[in-house]
Amino acid sequence: MANSKSATKRIQIAERNRLRNKAYKSSVRTLMKKCLTRVDRYAANPTSELSEQVQESLSEAYQKIDKAVARGVFHANNGARKKSRLARALKKAAPAS
Repeated sequence: MANSKSATKRIQIAERNRLRNKAYKSSVRTLMKKCLTRVDRYAANPTSELSEQVQESLSEAYQKIDKAVARGVFHANNGARKKSRLARALKKAAPAS
């Protein structure tokens, strides 16, 4: 239990930040799964429509990851690794031209 006013406030701030970080992490996981499922669907049936959907979801995921890194939710290397995984999955699924 906090013994001072400042300690009480720090507890409140830590809880607020924990909830915000949890929301960012959850949304990044959701967007990554969404992107990877679209990549799988595109790999099975490469069409221009699916390609656009993949690019759109990839862009969404990248934005959320970058924002999480900027806010300190993820370390920079963690964000780079997540983006790299998505890019690698897309490259693997892309039809050989």
